[in-house]
Amino acid sequence: ATPAILAKAFDVQSVRNDFPILHQEVNGQPLVYLDNAATTQKPNAVIDAISDYYRNINSNVHRGAHSLSDRATEAFEGARETVAEFVNSPKKAQIIWTRGTTEAINLVAHSWGRSNIGAGDKMLVSTLEHHSNIVPWQMLAEEKGASVVPIPISSAGDIDLVAFDALLDATVKMVSVGHVSNALGTVNPIEYIVASAKNVGAKVFVDGAQAVAHFPVDVQSLGCDFYGFSGHKLFGPTGIGVLWGKEELLNAMPPYHGGGEMIESCSFAGTSYNTLPYKFEAGTPDIAGAIGLAAAINYLNQFDRGAIAQHEQDLLVYCHLLAEKCKGLKRVGEAKNIAGVFSFLLDGAHPSDVGMLLDQQGVAVRTGHHCAQPLMEALHIPGTVRASFSIYNTREDVDRLFSALEKVKSFLV
Repeated sequence: ATPAILAKAFDVQSVRNDFPILHQEVNGQPLVYLDNAATTQKPNAVIDAISDYYRNINSNVHRGAHSLSDRATEAFEGARETVAEFVNSPKKAQIIWTRGTTEAINLVAHSWGRSNIGAGDKMLVSTLEHHSNIVPWQMLAEEKGASVVPIPISSAGDIDLVAFDALLDATVKMVSVGHVSNALGTVNPIEYIVASAKNVGAKVFVDGAQAVAHFPVDVQSLGCDFYGFSGHKLFGPTGIGVLWGKEELLNAMPPYHGGGEMIESCSFAGTSYNTLPYKFEAGTPDIAGAIGLAAAINYLNQFDRGAIAQHEQDLLVYCHLLAEKCKGLKRVGEAKNIAGVFSFLLDGAHPSDVGMLLDQQGVAVRTGHHCAQPLMEALHIPGTVRASFSIYNTREDVDRLFSALEKVKSFLV
């Protein structure tokens, strides 16, 4: 039997029952949670896994000489194995625990970047990027006399691949792009970007924060050098994330933080560093976070990922149909391929006012620039209202959004 046939049938009402936070009222209305691009909610399986760790296993990993430490280490390293399989990493040692995507990018910018970027070098980032995939490279560029060059986008929100190819030359050492835009939902053509970057010898970092919850990710087929993502956008806990890197690059990179766990031996005469992945994991790690992230992945893996993608795409299509009938509503971002995000503006209404009035009706969205100010500048807008979807959202949620918007219009427009 194929994995799809073995997978549990996708039933959105059954899925909703797994997420306790959804079953509450906000301002006297049943909660409609449409802020999944900021953080996803957590299923009972994740909450229980974290609780079980603290109730029954709580101990430090690797260093103990007792049963609890052995059990903690087994669960912690088992979580690394789960993540490795999730992104199809050749080895689990290529999975580095971080606090999230932001720290993963900073780790590469500091460790790989300081060793490989020099005066006159360029780093290309797309105009779609989250600030966390711009600022670490800017800090590195300032230190090294290098430059960060934005890759232009179309008015629809697609990366301009012709302009991208024109920017590529031997001075480009790093291309860092999001797999999916947090602000517009644009799914970027990573394989093409990687292949083009390789032609000039550049390395590629992919920010997968917005991708991993929506569709399967295979780092080997993407061909990228680094891939980062965050647990909390994947139904896991906050404060835990992952950096995947090619083994030869990680081995050559110097440590990012100094302290326990990343040391092989330490003396005042000199210190030698641990092997992968521990070289980059100084100090007591977020053990419960790693276990919680593995529980989130196991939860997601019980379903047919194709069925989830189809469900989320159906919600977006339905959303776009209702948007066409909603007078005064302007979609922002109409890329060819979009995952999970509906960004828009209402004529004559400030996004923050729209968000506040939606919240009063129990509808949770995000407003503002979504930590993507360069993108908003390029689109000549101050920000957007963003509704973002996940596996537990329904057409009824979309109906509630648009009926609430009608009421918002009666107040503001």
